[in-house]
Amino acid sequence: MPATEIAAILAAALAAGTINAIVGSGSLITFPTLLAFGFPAIVANVSNNIGLVPGNFSGCYGYRRELTGQRGRLLRLGLASCAGGLAGAAALLALPASVFGLVVPVLIVLACVLVVIQPRLAAAIAKRDTERGDHGGPLLVAGVFLAGVYGGYFGAAQGVLLVGLLGVFLTESLQRVNAAKNVLVLIVNGFAALVFVTFAHVAWLAVGLIAVGSTVGGLVGSRFGRRLPASALRVIIVIVGLVAAVKLIFFPG
Repeated sequence: MPATEIAAILAAALAAGTINAIVGSGSLITFPTLLAFGFPAIVANVSNNIGLVPGNFSGCYGYRRELTGQRGRLLRLGLASCAGGLAGAAALLALPASVFGLVVPVLIVLACVLVVIQPRLAAAIAKRDTERGDHGGPLLVAGVFLAGVYGGYFGAAQGVLLVGLLGVFLTESLQRVNAAKNVLVLIVNGFAALVFVTFAHVAWLAVGLIAVGSTVGGLVGSRFGRRLPASALRVIIVIVGLVAAVKLIFFPG
């Protein structure tokens, strides 16, 4: 692989790891980069997923303070993410891309709407349902599972989906929601990666480059993202989500 391609993939991975820690949708940087250098779509998607896992780890580490007290919640929601990630990865290897291609942009736009109205909607839900507890109830578990299916299949903007869901159903600050999102994304991508390593063709050099870049980016992004006020983080989430939706609608390849 030429040095220019190596540098480009490393730079894309650094940017992806940074934005994944703050919001999500980093795959919309690394995945097109791999396609531009001639990797087949499925190989690019699989390799990108595996390579971003170390960056997910570093993002979680950067948000470790905000994860305090969320262990029980994440164990429960993590099971849904695990099941969803495995199902999505299996779907990627078994189904045509068109199955999810029409649904994904709609889900991303819905997530952006949820992020915008999250404070009022969460307050309304809290008034009507005072017994939902710290885990968000069965609707959140179902939503996290579906987000996991999507994340295992492609993954771009699954962070936006999760922030929208968690923000509505949990009575937590946006920073703590973002920390929980990072853990759930790690679970989805990690278990999907196990499926891909076992059953799919992987471009290991690309994986290594993305792993290095995304790990550094995850630390950078978590350090920067933790300092953002909730309103600024909300704006970034919505902008990235809308860009992701537009890209998937008009430039799906």
